[in-house]
Amino acid sequence: MSGEDGMAGTAGGTDAPRVVTAALVIIGNEVLSGRTRDANTAYLAERLNVLGVRLREVRIVRDMFEAIAGAVNELRAENDYVFTTGGIGPTHDDITAEAVARAFGRPLVAHPEALARLERHYAAGDFTPARRRMANTPEGAVLIDNPVSAAPGFQVENVFVLAGVPRIMQAMFESVRHRLVGGEPLISRTVRCNLPEGRIAGRLARLQDDFPDLEIGSYPHMHQAGPSVRLVLRGTDAVRLAAAVAALTTLIAELGGSAEEIDVISG
Repeated sequence: MSGEDGMAGTAGGTDAPRVVTAALVIIGNEVLSGRTRDANTAYLAERLNVLGVRLREVRIVRDMFEAIAGAVNELRAENDYVFTTGGIGPTHDDITAEAVARAFGRPLVAHPEALARLERHYAAGDFTPARRRMANTPEGAVLIDNPVSAAPGFQVENVFVLAGVPRIMQAMFESVRHRLVGGEPLISRTVRCNLPEGRIAGRLARLQDDFPDLEIGSYPHMHQAGPSVRLVLRGTDAVRLAAAVAALTTLIAELGGSAEEIDVISG
């Protein structure tokens, strides 16, 4: 499980709650080649935030046993949850189930309930040996429902193996989200100012030092009207966020700029 103790602490010297973390392993040569664009990261990150789980790392790995098993083993030791997407279909290069079995040192077996679901889904002549492979899971795995196309994903300890097709992945995640225990959901507030990023960088660093329990990011944009910077503040304490936004607005004014808050997002 994750070794993080959370952010650096809150005002008054009390320890921040431990941050619940997750990582994502995207599996597939087609993603690495650019032929297929990942459409799952943003969805998972947003849904996990709502549950109070921080997506800390995303890796894209090729269709090789060592690459998949290695990523899974590293990340499951460092995070509370690991999700994988891709590689659980019926073709020869769908090797995720076997790779995860290797990662855990378990045999790959035909899951009886997965077989039953697939047999119900396909007509007798259509349930080919290739499709039968989709019932294979590491021994002892718990199935993840697939209400879209029947072939289930599976969970082994803190690793959740999902489909790569976005519509199916999303349905699988929604069927398993009740198994996740998170911390406090993140709140995000965004301030836009009309100063160049370099002008505010020094003061912004000091603001971050004053609010170590918050994440403060700077994202510059160039427009015909001049420079613009979006400053995103994220944390779990609405009072601390409000204080940081007020301090940020003040420092921008002191530097001769104007500030406008453009959104407040929970999760």
